Amino acid sequence: MCGICGELRFDGAPVNPGALEAMRDRIAHRGPDHADRYVAPEGQAGLGFRRLQIIDLSAPANQPMPNEDGSVRVVFNGEIYNYLDLREGLAARGHTFRSRSDTETIVHLYEERGADCIAGLDGMFGIAIWDERQGRLILARDRAGKKPLFYHHDGRRILFASEIKAFFGHPDFSGEIDRDAVAPYFLYGYVPGPATFYRGVRQVEPGQVVTIDRDGQLSSRRYWTLSYPPAAEVARTAPNRTAATARVRELVTAAVKRRLMSDVPLGAFLSGGIDSTVIVGVMRQLGVAPLKTFSIGFEGDVAYDETPVARRIAEGFGTDHTEFRVRPTALDLLDRLIWHHDGAFGDSSAIPTYMVAKLTRAHVTVALTGDGGDEVFAGYMRFRAALTADRIPAALRTPLAALLSQIPGGANERHWRSRAARFGRALGMPLHERVTRWNSYFNDDLETLMGVAPHSIDRLQHLRGVIDGMTGRSPLSQLLLANFSSYLPDDLLPKVDRCSMANSLETRAPFLDRELMEYVATLPDEFKLDGARSKAILRDAFADLIPAEVDRRPKSGFGVPLDAWFRGELKGYVHDLLLSPQARYRDYLDAAVVRDTVARHDAGRANEGQRLWALITFERWLQLLPSFLRGTMPSTTT
Repeated sequence: MCGICGELRFDGAPVNPGALEAMRDRIAHRGPDHADRYVAPEGQAGLGFRRLQIIDLSAPANQPMPNEDGSVRVVFNGEIYNYLDLREGLAARGHTFRSRSDTETIVHLYEERGADCIAGLDGMFGIAIWDERQGRLILARDRAGKKPLFYHHDGRRILFASEIKAFFGHPDFSGEIDRDAVAPYFLYGYVPGPATFYRGVRQVEPGQVVTIDRDGQLSSRRYWTLSYPPAAEVARTAPNRTAATARVRELVTAAVKRRLMSDVPLGAFLSGGIDSTVIVGVMRQLGVAPLKTFSIGFEGDVAYDETPVARRIAEGFGTDHTEFRVRPTALDLLDRLIWHHDGAFGDSSAIPTYMVAKLTRAHVTVALTGDGGDEVFAGYMRFRAALTADRIPAALRTPLAALLSQIPGGANERHWRSRAARFGRALGMPLHERVTRWNSYFNDDLETLMGVAPHSIDRLQHLRGVIDGMTGRSPLSQLLLANFSSYLPDDLLPKVDRCSMANSLETRAPFLDRELMEYVATLPDEFKLDGARSKAILRDAFADLIPAEVDRRPKSGFGVPLDAWFRGELKGYVHDLLLSPQARYRDYLDAAVVRDTVARHDAGRANEGQRLWALITFERWLQLLPSFLRGTMPSTTT
């Protein structure tokens, strides 16, 4: 796991090595073990690299990595899980290797296949390849979007980097905010890719290759997409359930085994849920010993504390277990989290994610996670809720919604009363609008918050690239595809990447294995969501590893007790930040809506913790951005 950056100029001026190094060192947390750079002989291109040593700790494995004659250079962030098989074939065909690293496999595979080599890689990656002979730069990202890669094209040059903050080190990057990104952020809690908060900065999309030639011409193509077959095809080709269950176990086990390759210590996150339990159980069966596991919880709120369950799972598997408990002082991390996310972020579970990553890094360098299990096997409550709503007769939806609206809110957003009210508010909407409404931060009052005309904001903007391909798919397949194309690459994976790499920790997600994802996508809906039983086939495949206590527990997720925090110890902080006449968000948002949101939460008329968090991180980002652009990184004692 590493940090990469670079520049390709097409205005005749050479790359500035000092600017290249400044970009590189803005992302030093991604690679504290080694730093280097390369500038092409003619000065047109430059590559920067920060290394976190995982595979082959020797100096010959450092990057930028050249081929034999130096005409190709690669910088790479991630892991290639099939590199040994690829290496064997390449060596047999005459390629010479000077290291044991997976990076060198990319170099030689590119020599044979050009940009088509990316499709042959099985792993998580952000890759940049400079081809001196062709005078072209190739950028590529893994299939699910596990590893990030951004670029900025200003007509004179293209900059690229693992994180946007690297661009802050370049003297010609202005860091201008893209106002069009603000409304989507307050709807979803993130800016849907390929857009970002910064004007002119784009993401390389998951499963995409971008090529830039010496004249600055840019082209892109998808080398992979996850395909959900039409419902009729699934019904016609569905395998026997017993055979499918065995195949799922085989694929998950193989995915975990592939992700155990490491020349440094590794462990696993253990939350107390199905996904992490399966990963830890398989690691134990594969003989990982000692097996170190890590969990986190919150003091004072049992609804957000899974550490007792995680502890019992760890005892059952005989792991070397460590847990950490967080108090509201975790908000001291706010500025650092904004720095690492390159802007505001709506997902408050970044707090425990950062904390458990920091705890874990004190013991290991690599951690396996259960990320992707909900996305692949239909684990989210919203999937079941959406299908339940579809089965309610249209004539009953309006009166039922009215009835549910009368239920008083619960103590927090996980309380059944809060969930029932949320279910009712979107009951009458079409499928994708319904789920978007459930997941949104500001929805009914979004245009008022933004100060724009009613109904002028597209609620389905995040799905426009995939919604046309959903025709003929089952409702559950549509929901899974939508989630895989939006929430997964734009929220979950960036959160885990930034919080882990902030602590120089590599995380690996076996459930996002390509072969596993492709296979499960072809299975019938009832194999995944069987009545009220989510992730049915995964539970069946690993019934011997999942304790009854875990199997029976309702899904709780990796949340934060914001509602209680913002009515308690942090109430003063919220008021000082959001009710100040000098608040910078006033240039973008209607202050009256913000004031009303704070008042409703204070009075207990609604649980607005998530909306307040989105507002807080946005305001604090606006305050911090000028210092970020000057190169000042926030410090923390937490």
